[in-house]
Amino acid sequence: MSAMPSPQPLHAFGLPVALSDGEFVLLQALFYEQIGIQLPLVKKPLVCGRLAKRLAALGLSSYQQYYQYLLAPQGAAELEIAIDLITTHETYFFREPKHFEFLQQRILPAYAQQTDFRVWSAACSTGEEAYTLAMLLHEARSHARWRVLGSDISRPVLGMARRGLYPLERGSKIPNPYLKRYCLKGQGQYLGYFLLEQCLRDGVEFAQANLNLAMPALGMFDLILLRNVLIYFDQPTKLRVLHNVVQHLKPGGWLMVGHSEALHQHDLPLQQVATSIYRRVGP
Repeated sequence: MSAMPSPQPLHAFGLPVALSDGEFVLLQALFYEQIGIQLPLVKKPLVCGRLAKRLAALGLSSYQQYYQYLLAPQGAAELEIAIDLITTHETYFFREPKHFEFLQQRILPAYAQQTDFRVWSAACSTGEEAYTLAMLLHEARSHARWRVLGSDISRPVLGMARRGLYPLERGSKIPNPYLKRYCLKGQGQYLGYFLLEQCLRDGVEFAQANLNLAMPALGMFDLILLRNVLIYFDQPTKLRVLHNVVQHLKPGGWLMVGHSEALHQHDLPLQQVATSIYRRVGP
């Protein structure tokens, strides 16, 4: 009598591997520990959908195995991939334009005589926010120094940001004068894309950073944009991230958060100036 063949994992037959509630709780705790993101149970289908291909690529038959692999030393690179798949990277040029109007009309004129102006685009994703800032700074400070730092936890999106190359449709929100001045329309193999001018790419640097951790090497900034990030954190994580970020804000410096992210119950040296715009007070 022939032996029964070993059962094949579901993905070998093109079927998705089921994610149990218990396995989801393990992944939920892991992502919370690593990046502070809250994943409620309603996000289980999203997690399953985004990670299913990784199980197939690694030849794993359960999320329990995948979880164990992420904890192992050899799983460090895979953990970065998983974090990148789980985190949200929605962004576009000139998003929430009232912030940029405030920057042009209120902030930059006040710093006209300052020799240097430094901005941090925290959780910058693929770089559109950082380059939007660069356009405004290059225009307003053509004879004065300026720098923009864009940071994100995801290495893949930072790689895309450093190229400064985007599909043409991603430029739909860029005002026409800036589009003509700073965006080079691609030809040949780059048809359908635009490349940002070298003067912008030279003024922006990108670095990996986890906002849940202290980041002493970043230095101090005149303006920090921490927009549409805090909504993904619970209150303790939100306060920790705010503390980590605000300590890099110069006295009198400005902090902008997302329009739906008003700051409440925080013990930070911040004074609200306008909707979602704060200023650091004190020494």
